[in-house]
Amino acid sequence: MGSGLIVSVAYMDPGNWGTNISGGAAFNYDLIWVIWLASGMAMLFQYLSGKLGLAGYSLAELVIKKIKKRWMQITYWLLAEIAVLATDLAEFLGIVVALNLLFKIPMLEGSFIAFFDVLLLLVFSEKRFRWLEKAFVGFVGIIGLAFLYEVIITKPDLNLILVHSIKPILTKESALIAVGIIGATVMPHALFIHSWLTKRKTKEFKNKKENLKYHTFDTVASLTIAALINAAMLIMAAAAFFHSGETIVTIEHAYYTLIPAFGNFAAIAFGVALLSAGISSSITGTLSGQAVMESLSGFKINIVVRRLITRFINLIPLVIVILLNINPLNVLLYSQVLLSILLPLPLIPLILFTSDKKIMKELVNKKLTIITAWVFGAVILFFNIYLLYSELIKL
Repeated sequence: MGSGLIVSVAYMDPGNWGTNISGGAAFNYDLIWVIWLASGMAMLFQYLSGKLGLAGYSLAELVIKKIKKRWMQITYWLLAEIAVLATDLAEFLGIVVALNLLFKIPMLEGSFIAFFDVLLLLVFSEKRFRWLEKAFVGFVGIIGLAFLYEVIITKPDLNLILVHSIKPILTKESALIAVGIIGATVMPHALFIHSWLTKRKTKEFKNKKENLKYHTFDTVASLTIAALINAAMLIMAAAAFFHSGETIVTIEHAYYTLIPAFGNFAAIAFGVALLSAGISSSITGTLSGQAVMESLSGFKINIVVRRLITRFINLIPLVIVILLNINPLNVLLYSQVLLSILLPLPLIPLILFTSDKKIMKELVNKKLTIITAWVFGAVILFFNIYLLYSELIKL
């Protein structure tokens, strides 16, 4: 146990903030059903990814074994790196914006602070990985308590929350954010890293069936917490901003709008939660970048150097965004849409591999699991096609 907690942070990263705050502020509680749907799908797919690790494989290394042609391997690797970049851009931005809001640190300087803080934490935790897992309890606790406080003080409409939890509403206007929520919830890098994390622990496992029970509990419990925090973000945004007459166009705008309406402490809690989400999810993102690079590229590089390269590559687009003065909330939203479009890249192989008895042996998927996984995969593809259609008819 513990891998699920590290992965769960990917489901409450700053990319989720962008989509959830945009969704709540613009469409009230209409899209809360999307959060529950996406979270349910995430639980299943993360369960499958972790189970692949229990069988002794990481998803990325299996893909490379199955793809024989070198040009296809390189193409797959580059697309996977783009997915990691889109993820890390959102996570980096979260740290930078939080440092700016809480301590008035300029965003360009903040980007270099973000570059080093996560790297140092990863270096110090390399030989004490269990310590890192325990640290994530603190990160998740801070985010959860902050949003519990935000929900309490904004006094949301419980009846509307219940209605829109079970009543699907999707329009051409809300399609982009709905797909963004799915892209921010079911994430390519999280599918890669979960198998890699559990594979690291295979030496600790004696009874695979017994440890599958712990893995299942770890995944379901961790992602249930993530689902509740995601819902709390959208609920807070709906209660605080939908009827305020203000159009929330940036995370900074959301932060400063909270102050006159709910007091300084509400804004500080928002900023501290954003910083915790940014740091913790950035650690997960850097680890996933490491997993993708070492498994897909075939490069043999020292682990610290590999993380340094991954971190530096991720820094470049952030600096470009800051220098061009692009709205961080728009960047967060569109990065999550890109992730949703790239999701089939790890998702399809994951379902195929975990349904293969030669690979999984006694851990192979049952028929109901296989059917459910393909149905969920089809739902995600439907959202992506609907998004592209909605955007094309606007042209």
